[in-house]
Amino acid sequence: MSRVVEYAFFFALLAGAGYFVWIILSPFISALALSTVIVTICYPMYERIKSRVYKQNKTLAAAISTLAVVVIIILPLIFISSLFVKELVSFYQTLGAGQELTIEKYVLNFESVVQNYIPSFDLNITEQIRQGAEWLVRNIGAIFAGTVSTVFIILISLIGSFYFFRDGREFLKIAVKISPLPDKDDEVIFGRLAVAVRTVATGVVLVSLIQGTLAAIGFTIFGIDRAVLWGAVGAILAMIPGLGTLAIMVPGIFFLAISGAVPAAIGLAIWTVVTVIVVDNIIAPHLMSRGNNLHPFIMLTSVMGGISTFGPIGFIIGPVIVTLFTVLLEVYNQYLAREKKRG
Repeated sequence: MSRVVEYAFFFALLAGAGYFVWIILSPFISALALSTVIVTICYPMYERIKSRVYKQNKTLAAAISTLAVVVIIILPLIFISSLFVKELVSFYQTLGAGQELTIEKYVLNFESVVQNYIPSFDLNITEQIRQGAEWLVRNIGAIFAGTVSTVFIILISLIGSFYFFRDGREFLKIAVKISPLPDKDDEVIFGRLAVAVRTVATGVVLVSLIQGTLAAIGFTIFGIDRAVLWGAVGAILAMIPGLGTLAIMVPGIFFLAISGAVPAAIGLAIWTVVTVIVVDNIIAPHLMSRGNNLHPFIMLTSVMGGISTFGPIGFIIGPVIVTLFTVLLEVYNQYLAREKKRG
């Protein structure tokens, strides 16, 4: 049997096995991706813990690190999500019961003013708000209400995080060994991918959470109801460049002003300006400049495209794939440079 036939048979067998492995693992892709993100971000913590445990036991250090992830990340997210859903359900029930809200008064006044100038304007904004809240309750509530699938994904992610903490180095060594590229190039690729994950997770997400939290604090201080709900909305909007939390802060300031609470409106305006300056000029640049070589526009499109293609976990997968592509181009460019020197 010729060598060509042997290679063809081997790679056909490998492709077939890989296809069935993909089918088997595809239900857990989100959980595995989440585990990879968690471990990539928290691995320095694991190494510090391992250096202090008895005999630097990797299993014990991985267990402690996973428990720390639960306490520091998972439980706070569950708590915040439950508050958000509670606020959302309360808001929807209030609208559904027909109770008069200060915000609803403002909407009705806005409709009457617009109709004075545009008589054909017949959009029922209050009804649109009610329908939007109903849709959010129906969809977001199902996600965060402790469904079996959500609990299962979190459980698999935590189990994966434990093993990735403990055996991650060995997995990387196997990948480097299998790769036909020089070890130096493999190290560059894996290093840049890790930087991309940390940049997106600690940059985009953390900055958005900070902005949403500051918005909720500002609303609470200056007397706007349902601060947690609007803070969560602000955190989501903060991921959209050019929009951000200003999309909820400016209407909040305007609402306070027309409601007669001018001092509160001025206070919220000052709060907004100060927090935007601090976050955009101090916190965000510090978090987003940690070794990230992607252009901001490329980062934006990769995040949005990743979410569109892969769902929520795409905000990590998108930049990682784009980073992998750019790193491979750099490796290829370095290879060409070496070949020119040899020539």
